[in-house]
Amino acid sequence: MDGLMLGFVAREIDQALSGGRVDRVTQPDDDLLIIHVRNQGQSHRLLLCATPGYTRLHLTQKAYENPPQAPMFCMLARKHLVGGRLLAVKQLYSDRLLLLRFSNLDELGDPRETLLYFEAMGKHSNLTLVQEGKILDAMRHVTLEMSRVRQMLPGLPFVMPPRQDKLTQEEADAAAIHTRMLQEEGPLHRFIFRSIAGLGAHSAQELAQRVTVQPDSLLGEIDREQTSQELAALIQGIQAYSQPTLLLEEDGTPREALPFAFVSCPQEFQREMPTHSEAIETLYFERDLRNRFNQRSAGLRRALTQAKERAERKLALLEEDVLTPEQAEELRIIGELITAHLHEIKKGAEQVTLPDYYTGGERTIQLDTTQSAAQNAQRYFKRYRKAHTARKLAAEQKQTAQNQIAELEDALYFLEDATSSQEISEIRQALSESGLIKRGSGARKGKKDKPMKPLRFVSPDGFVIRVGRNSRQNEALLKDARGEDLWLHAKDIPGSHVLVTSGGQDVPEDTLVLAAKLAAYYSKARGRQTQVDYTPRRHVKKTPGGGPGLVHYTGEKSLIVSMTQEEIESLNQPK
Repeated sequence: MDGLMLGFVAREIDQALSGGRVDRVTQPDDDLLIIHVRNQGQSHRLLLCATPGYTRLHLTQKAYENPPQAPMFCMLARKHLVGGRLLAVKQLYSDRLLLLRFSNLDELGDPRETLLYFEAMGKHSNLTLVQEGKILDAMRHVTLEMSRVRQMLPGLPFVMPPRQDKLTQEEADAAAIHTRMLQEEGPLHRFIFRSIAGLGAHSAQELAQRVTVQPDSLLGEIDREQTSQELAALIQGIQAYSQPTLLLEEDGTPREALPFAFVSCPQEFQREMPTHSEAIETLYFERDLRNRFNQRSAGLRRALTQAKERAERKLALLEEDVLTPEQAEELRIIGELITAHLHEIKKGAEQVTLPDYYTGGERTIQLDTTQSAAQNAQRYFKRYRKAHTARKLAAEQKQTAQNQIAELEDALYFLEDATSSQEISEIRQALSESGLIKRGSGARKGKKDKPMKPLRFVSPDGFVIRVGRNSRQNEALLKDARGEDLWLHAKDIPGSHVLVTSGGQDVPEDTLVLAAKLAAYYSKARGRQTQVDYTPRRHVKKTPGGGPGLVHYTGEKSLIVSMTQEEIESLNQPK
């Protein structure tokens, strides 16, 4: 979001919120603040995000999950803002810098103004609370070691970010632009980018095309005086162009939020939006949400991956080290051959060639020179018994390792599909209880959340379909189901258990297909055709020694199905 777009958003927010009362302040994440404002009988939520790559400010209709304990910046913002009025939202220097002015009463009942500066400066993006020129707190603290130019710490004087040598929209009259243009060469769009504050490269190209049709026109090839006048008129009247627009990729996914329809972009890839806030939220919400959950779950994902790799290495070693039944049988045969020819073997011999009555030929056998023939025979029998015992133990250990791998693969899938901190917490807790990971510092502490319920859908035929969101929910679904209920799962891949509550009735085909599609969608095969097995619940058994939700089943039938995002959104999903 460049300064041009930010200016349009600031004016939209100022019009909607100026004079409104601050009812609440929340901070769902370290660099995300939401201010709840009541104005003219309507409640609004103003979102301010300082995440690099996702920096933005807009009105939001989305709900965000808040942490159990509010961060210090949030508590300070509540102290100085809640109960007060939002006086104005103003863009400074036509750049990526906004000033939000609030008025509230101090402890003595006297009015006091608090300023909130929003800086959309890439990796230097920040939110800063200021009173009487002093920093109350900043969302991101900047120490002397981090910057010798500008420190952002509580108690320090607030210093504006350094200004670039560019013209603001107010300063960009024809004379000022012409003076600069006479000193420059090169393409017009590059001159606009270097000379006008707040413009990104894309916006600069758009303005260049609007005044010359050809944005790559060189300054030396155009009438500089006339172009300066046209550019100044365009900039001075830019506010009248307001038309919230979303620029799309060829596949329809949002690419960029525009303040108005750009003539420099194909019109078929532009979609008009009701407000600038809605355009920005449509662009950022899903990708920002996923980025935040990826960051929040990164430690758990790393622990799961490492645990899975350890289990896979252990399984590989077990398969390599254990002798095959044929190799173990060879040891027994050698022991018997030595026993049958004890009188022929001299003590101290390194090897002996004996008749092999199993094959009819001869066999050369290696001996321990320090042992007698009888001792050598017992040594081979002992190795045979040890190999036989090792095979039994290895089979158990291999089954355990395979169960662990399956449980960890399920957990990795559910973690990837998680949409809330509570889901992440439940996955972590289940794995720590299984002993697959240690309960580390990333686990949530304090009051325990109420366990989440499986997803619940109702088919067109009126049958309830439930979908587990993690291994513990999968386990709970199995325990709650009756024998005649229908169980479904994507074949041989991590995913959710799906149960259709039949009530003793035959499950109609439409309900069966819908349940199968849900099993495919809530699995690692989402978005592609996959085989889904189904069978009555009574034929599903828990895997011995397996973790929560690990089962084996019999009597299954199969369907090949898939489900799209649009189909899932159209379903009735009561909570």
